[in-house]
Amino acid sequence: MKLGLAQLRIEPADISGNRRRATEAVERAAAAGCDLVVLPELFTVGYFAFEAYQRTAEGLDGETLAELQRVAADRDVAVLAGSLVEDLEQSRAAGFDVPADDGLANTSVFIDREGNRRAVYRKRHLFGYDSSESELLVPGESLPTVDFGGFTVGVTTCYDLRFPELYRRLVEAGATLVLVPSAWPYPRVEHWELLPRARAVENQLYVAASNGVGSFEEATLLGRSTVYDPWGTTLASSDDDPALVTADISPEKVTATREEFPALADRR
Repeated sequence: MKLGLAQLRIEPADISGNRRRATEAVERAAAAGCDLVVLPELFTVGYFAFEAYQRTAEGLDGETLAELQRVAADRDVAVLAGSLVEDLEQSRAAGFDVPADDGLANTSVFIDREGNRRAVYRKRHLFGYDSSESELLVPGESLPTVDFGGFTVGVTTCYDLRFPELYRRLVEAGATLVLVPSAWPYPRVEHWELLPRARAVENQLYVAASNGVGSFEEATLLGRSTVYDPWGTTLASSDDDPALVTADISPEKVTATREEFPALADRR
């Protein structure tokens, strides 16, 4: 399977512009032969544009996801629309299961090649360190997986990388690939390079971390979107400019790694 990470320049609260850049990136990824493309965290509004969360939030039946579903079906490519600010009340009114009757969530949606929603993941660990996220958002409760391209695909979001127990739960659910839409800022470059690699090594699976680029009043996103294999080897990466990062990945590699070095079987 050919995997693409769409490292987008995200302009604060520029919903139409950011949505257009995301759509164009999906189209470029499809033209490059990608089977699946992963967008960054809060690609529509920008993670640090906290003041715009409420007025730009959408339900799962909103314009952004509808557009990405159309593009996915037209271009025959799966998309992790990860993530956007979800209006839980609107989603509930449209018939979707939600963790609260109202409020906002940081929500990623897996869209298949036919444009169907296959999984909804709401960020579980909300950042509290000098951030408004934990005040503004409702944490997710579910941890879905999706079968796609021979993989069992899980999703986590940015700060979730610091909580290894979440990844163990995904392994127990059969995950062989974890997608991580992110909005990781400078200066924590070392953490960004360490944590997804560690999650790949200790769980013997692929980890694909798709980060944004761009500057906000509070921070600058550091880019460096990367795909790690089950040994923790970097298969593809980028700098801090907009980019499409691609890598060929194989479920057989996960099986072979776990057979050659069966560390997961030694857990106690």
